[in-house]
This record gives sequence, structure tokens and C-alpha cells, in this order.
Amino acid sequence: MTIVKPFKGLRPPKEIVERVSCLPYDVMNSEEAAQMAAGKQESLLHVTRAEIDLPAGTDIHSEVVYEKAVENFKKMQENGWLKEDPERRYYIYAQTMEGRTQYGIVGCAHFEDYFNGVIKKHELTRPDKEEDRMILTKYTNANIEPVFFSYKAIAELDQIVENIVKNQAPEYDFVAEDGFGHHFWVVYDQETNKRIEELFATKVPYVYVADGHHRTAAASRIGKERAEKNPNHTGNEEYCYFMAVYFPDNQLKIIDYNRVVKDLNGLSSEDFMNRLVQDFFVQDMGTEIYKPSAHHEFSMYLDGHWYKLNAKPHTYNDNDPLETLDVNVLSKYVLDNILGISDLRTSKRIDFVGGIRGLGELKKRVDSGEMKVAFALYPVSMDQLIKIADTGNIMPPKTTWFEPKLRSGLVIHKL
Repeated sequence: MTIVKPFKGLRPPKEIVERVSCLPYDVMNSEEAAQMAAGKQESLLHVTRAEIDLPAGTDIHSEVVYEKAVENFKKMQENGWLKEDPERRYYIYAQTMEGRTQYGIVGCAHFEDYFNGVIKKHELTRPDKEEDRMILTKYTNANIEPVFFSYKAIAELDQIVENIVKNQAPEYDFVAEDGFGHHFWVVYDQETNKRIEELFATKVPYVYVADGHHRTAAASRIGKERAEKNPNHTGNEEYCYFMAVYFPDNQLKIIDYNRVVKDLNGLSSEDFMNRLVQDFFVQDMGTEIYKPSAHHEFSMYLDGHWYKLNAKPHTYNDNDPLETLDVNVLSKYVLDNILGISDLRTSKRIDFVGGIRGLGELKKRVDSGEMKVAFALYPVSMDQLIKIADTGNIMPPKTTWFEPKLRSGLVIHKL
């Protein structure tokens, strides 16, 4: 079963929470981070993207950046922009997007659950990105940003969250610059905190990494390293734990993650289409944007036209958790077989566009001449994600996109 512990959260006073909170570190570059933090000395971006306080062009992985992050983190605490709660507690964090709200429980996972398979993953990680988050965590001695977990919904946990939301005013409640609502409650009642811990320990056999594979891996490695170096290790030390937000699976919605390709691998458009019809039923949908409406259906933008592509039955196997995935159908029968792109992680001929940008972004990148063809996919479901993780399989790169992203700076866990 799952270990999820309450903790003494380090968090901003409510009157400055909007100035402290920010988007996660990995959805922006240095220039964008500097713009977002402009005029906000309290912004957590001064910790998560500390290069913004150093000369332009500073290597973001250099020691001076991590040292600046520590300096800024210390300053935020000294100035009272971050204050630690006096007791261990859980927190409720809700996000609203397009009229839909999802409610998560903020708590701490145990590193051993990552290594023993209780925390299940569906993506591979890159060692360089893991290392970067490990270094920042070691320097600051804190989980600055949470990871995004899901679990199969438990009615009693849902009821606890509902009761708190109905009967207690939120600690934080604001709409961020991206238009998404963020709402945050502190679980003050100790009996309720105790019951939440018991329910995770007895009713939740596994949790699933939805977003934040690199931060999860980095935090778990730090816990393991410190445990091995401590001859008196008990398993209850604060370094064993890292911060996560746990959302029930039935509240989450994955959105599409699409592909744009620079060229047709030496083929003319006509030759490319002739190859395509071997594995897909192809229908010209005209010049208006066309969005896929079902599993095994794709849309393609080429030469100013949108096309509906329906995969032929021989291209997928709905009884296999991997072979039913549309990303695998597209990768095998189009990207690899026709366009010669076999490694999505390393190829410079392909790029990925999160569905939050809309299909207009695909059209824009093709019409500009930067790309030759674009493909939009029907989103993966939470059920598919869980089946992949439960069977020990790994999804292809850039398969899932979750929105809204977890806001950083609402609460921090000190090690």
C-alpha cells in the first residue's frame, strides 16, 4: 500500500501568494522566466530559475546558478515571503480550467515506494534532467516544486475533500495570468489528517506518475543516497519524503500531444499520400481545422489542407496496452515506415506541440515553412495510462499532456 504523509508546509502569506506562485520551471526558457518575474521580487522563479538574476548567457546548470537559488530561497524565508506551518498537515489543492475543477491532496511520498513499484511510471527519464533537479534539491534542501500523481478514486477520500471544500474557506483562491483558477485549503483537523494517512495506507495500493517523472526520480534518488549514508537510518527521516499532489483518476483529463515534421523524407506530397493510404483511410476535410474525434483517428495538415486519417485494422491491437496506442500507430506506420524517423528522442526533424496550444499552432508552423506536415492525435485516456503502468510498459516520448500545470510556490517541503 501507499505511504503518504502530512508535512510542515513552507508557504506564502495569502496576501502575496499570487506574487510568489509561478508556473513550473520546465515550461519556460530563461527569457520567459525573467519576463514572468519582472517586478516580482517575491516570485519563486528566483529559486527555480535563478539564472534570471545572473548575467545573460549564464549556463543554467552552472554552480553559480544553484548558489544563487540557495541565496534567494534563504532571502524569501528571512523576509517572511515563505513561512513554515507549525504542525504536519495535508493540504487540498484544486485547479479550475474551462469550467472544470479537479481536487488533489498534497502530501509526501516515500522514496522506497518509487523503488519497490508502488509509485508506477509510464515514461523513461533523461539522466541530465534528473541530475539538474537533484542538484537543486540538494542545494536548497527542499522539494521546491511538487510532482503530479494520480490514484484510483476512493469514495471516502473524495468525501473528506468535499467536506473540507464545502465547510472551510480556502486559504488561497485566485486566477493566475494563464486564466486558470487555483484554490488551496489547509487541513487543520488532526483527526482528518490521521484518517487521510490511514486511507492511503489501506485503500490505495498504487499511485501513478502523471506529470513530473524527472522530479520523482530525482527526489527518490536523493532519499536513497541519504539513507545509504546514514548508519542510523530508520526510514522515518524527513529526507525519505518528497512532495506530491495526488488526484483521483476520475477527475483528470489528458489532452492531446501532437507532432510536426520538417520534411517528407524526400517524397513528393503525392508519393507521400500514396504511401499513406496503404495503412489509413484518408479523407480530405478542406481548409478548416479538423480535430480527431475518436481513438484510432488522426488529423493531418499538409499543403494547406486538413485530412482525416482512420487507421486500418491491421495497424493496431486493442488487446495489447501498447499496440492500441495511437502514438505507436503513427510512429510505426507514418513516422518510421514512411518518413524515416525511428528515434523520437533524438531526431531533429520532428517537434512536439502540446494540445493546450490548439491545432492552430500546427497550421501556423506548417504555413510558415518551418514544418512540412503536422499530425494531431486523439488524447490518451487515464485508463490507458494506468494499464500501461500496471503492465510495466513505457509509453513513447511526448504522449501525455496534463493541464493545468501545478502551480509552484503554494507550498514547499523542507528536507
